[in-house]
Amino acid sequence: MSNPVIFWFRRDLRLADNPALVAAAHAGTVVALFVVDPELVAPVGATRAAYVAASLTALDEAMGGALVIRVGDPTTVVPEVARELGAQCVYASGDSTPRARHRDRAVAAALAGEGRVLTTIDSPYVVEPGTIRQASGAPYRVYSAFRRVWETRLGVAPVAAPEVEWESIPGVTPTAVVELAARRRPHYFADLPDSPAPESPPAGERAGHAALERFAAHVDHYEDQRDRPDLDATSRLSPYLHVGALHPRTVLAALDGPSRGRSTFRAEIGWREFYADVLSHRPDSAWRSLQPRFDALRVDRGEAAVARFGAWARGETGFPLVDAGMRQLLAEGWMHNRVRMVTASFLVKHLHVDWRWGASWFLWRLVDGDVASNQHGWQWTAGSGTDAAPFHRIFSPTRQAERFDPIGRYVRRYVPELASVAESDLTRADVETLVASGYRAPMIDAGVERREALARFAEIRATVAP
Repeated sequence: MSNPVIFWFRRDLRLADNPALVAAAHAGTVVALFVVDPELVAPVGATRAAYVAASLTALDEAMGGALVIRVGDPTTVVPEVARELGAQCVYASGDSTPRARHRDRAVAAALAGEGRVLTTIDSPYVVEPGTIRQASGAPYRVYSAFRRVWETRLGVAPVAAPEVEWESIPGVTPTAVVELAARRRPHYFADLPDSPAPESPPAGERAGHAALERFAAHVDHYEDQRDRPDLDATSRLSPYLHVGALHPRTVLAALDGPSRGRSTFRAEIGWREFYADVLSHRPDSAWRSLQPRFDALRVDRGEAAVARFGAWARGETGFPLVDAGMRQLLAEGWMHNRVRMVTASFLVKHLHVDWRWGASWFLWRLVDGDVASNQHGWQWTAGSGTDAAPFHRIFSPTRQAERFDPIGRYVRRYVPELASVAESDLTRADVETLVASGYRAPMIDAGVERREALARFAEIRATVAP
């Protein structure tokens, strides 16, 4: 029997619609490898680590126990495994994040030095980031223009799972991801919890397809209901897209059609692809403002800011919708997108905290903590990114609750102190009534802090060129 080939799993923890795996299966017997990089895992929170471990367990079960997990720097581990097996070819799905590109170049060079080859095929996105450009060759800076071109590239059909002859060698268990995670946390997390969310979504390819099937039954109502956190109206597919248990190509094929709901959802997939494209061109935008003038915006950083940040992260601000969202994040490792915008706006524009602090906490707790989508979503709220909402657009947590949680069903679900408060008192956020129910008083005067945020923005608008 000829030497096997290696399939290196990364952001594609699935068997179906995986063109790189198809190519590996056609090449011969396959050893499936996943590498746990301690350097990459150290700043990952326990919730996301536990979800990745559960996704690996589900993948291993789907493969009949053939998944090989090793720990170490991939630039060392992948060539070592190839040497151990005598494998000449390593197959993998492409990955366009800045760190991944650097890693893949290093692995390819190490393999090439031994006469071996790394072949990458496909992408975690429908359209590979960095390949959509204007006629001038420049990347698109505005989503609407990007989307028009992006939609002309859709329509590629998913591929079926291949018949694979697996070969296995010794490795470690998926728990290695959890054991190595949460070792590097920012100082402003202080005493915030590390423990995994107790109600994380089910993991794995089969669970992803079940979630897709459920969403397909009501996607036509998505346009009208997607901003209502009190309704089960969103797809809940982001965790599966993040780890690659589903490919967005599969999702779009299943939800194809002319309804407004389907079109709106397709646009949301487009946003995910746009943010990945932006990050591929501007890798610094993961932690630096796309609009440099916002680097001059005054933010609070001292002990008082850390205390405010902690109250926000624990869901103890005294603003029901904000607290419900942050407690949902703690409980489930997920948060409704409308509430993500409200909670982010509150931190940046009412508490005057740097958007990077909030982005770090979301990445720490979210099971769908995708760097491109998370960081650029935060920059959208902070006004510093591409297609950004203007800084002076400041969400009122009270008005947002009245509009999108009109009878308080979402708030009551996650803030049990308010379970018995009458609808009229809850939607009006009557402070005396809420406090009397056992809820805390608001930590700030929202009107005062809104004016302070606008004053700080006026400073940079007057002194720093856009």
